[in-house]
Amino acid sequence: MTSPLLSRRALLGASAAGLAGMAFAQSPGPAELAQALAGTPLAQLPPASGKRQVIIDTDPGQDDAVALLMAMAATDRLDIKALTVSVGNLPLAVTAKNARIVRDWAARPDIPVYAGYPRPLVREPIFADDVHGKTGMEGPTLHEPHGPLMPTHAVQYIVETLRAAPPKSITLVGLGPLTNFAAALNSAPDIKPAIAEIVVMDGSWGVGGNITPAATFNVYADPEAASIVFRSGVPVTAMSHDAARRVLVTPERIAPFRAMGNNAGKVVADIFDSMMAYGVRRRGVAVGPVYDPCVIAYLLRPELFKGAKVSVDVETKGEFTTGATVVDFRGYNRRAPNALWIGEADAEGFHALLHAEITRLP
Repeated sequence: MTSPLLSRRALLGASAAGLAGMAFAQSPGPAELAQALAGTPLAQLPPASGKRQVIIDTDPGQDDAVALLMAMAATDRLDIKALTVSVGNLPLAVTAKNARIVRDWAARPDIPVYAGYPRPLVREPIFADDVHGKTGMEGPTLHEPHGPLMPTHAVQYIVETLRAAPPKSITLVGLGPLTNFAAALNSAPDIKPAIAEIVVMDGSWGVGGNITPAATFNVYADPEAASIVFRSGVPVTAMSHDAARRVLVTPERIAPFRAMGNNAGKVVADIFDSMMAYGVRRRGVAVGPVYDPCVIAYLLRPELFKGAKVSVDVETKGEFTTGATVVDFRGYNRRAPNALWIGEADAEGFHALLHAEITRLP
C-alpha cells in the first residue's frame, strides 16, 4: 500500500528531526534511510564575502602558530584587531611569549597582544607539553619576542572593544580554551550585540576526543567556559575534530613549505616535522591532524567545509565524559539550534589555501 502524502500543514509544523523520522518511514532508498537515521544533514557552506574584523584568542601551541601565520597573511580578508592569550597548551607566560614570537615571524608588529586568564574559570589547569614540547612550539628556532605585551588584561580589552563596536561587527575566534571569551560574556553581557559570530576549535561527535575518549583538549581544559559560550545566545560556529581529522599532514605535505624559500615556510615545515615525530611516538605513523588552521580556513573559505545548525551542549559533570560536546542532530532535546557544527572538510582545498597564504609571508 502506498504511504499517504504528508499535508502541507504537517510539513510546516514538523521539526527537522521529525521530518527525518517520517522520511525513514516512507522512503525505500538506502541513502534516504541512512540520512533519516543520521538526522540533520551536513551541507556545503557558502563562500565568504567582504573582510572580517576579528579578535583571535589563542594558546600557542604548534597548530596555533600555523593558524596565526595563516591568519596574519590574509590581510585582504581579515582585519586582526588583536591577539588575546589564555592558559591552555602551556602556562600563560609561555603562551603569551609564543603569540608575540609568531607575530614577529609574520612581520605584523601592528597587531597588539593581550594576556588574559592564567587558569580556567573553576578548575586547575592542564597542559599539553607532551604534544607541543616544553616551549609549546617545538620544531623551529625560537627567539625573544621583539615587542611587549599590552598592559591591559585581555578580558578588559575584549569588553571595551566590543562595547565601542557597531552591532554584529566583530568575530571572536577561539583557538584554545574559551576562558577569556566566557569571562567577557559573563562580566559584560551587553557586549553580545557587537559579536557577529564566535568561531571555535572545539569538540567532536563521531571521532571521540584527543585528551580523553570523550573530550577534546580545548573543551576539557575549561568545560565551564565552553558551556558559557555555547549557551550565550551568540551565533557559534564549531570547527569539530570530525572535520579537522580529515585534514592530515604527512611528510609529503611538508616539502612544499620548506621549498618556499621564505622564513615562514621554514617555520611551518619545522613545526610539521615535529608533529610527524610526535605522530610516530604516539601512533606509530608519521601523520597528524591540523586542528587550529582549519578555523582560519573557515574564515577565509567556508565553502571548503560542510556543516549543520544543531543544538550543542557541553558536559561539565560527567565522571567519564567531562568536556564532551553533545551534538543533537536528531532533535532529541527539542532546543533550537545554537551552533553551526562543521563536520566535514575538503583536505586538498585546505592544503592549497594554507600553502598560498604562507607563501605571502616573509
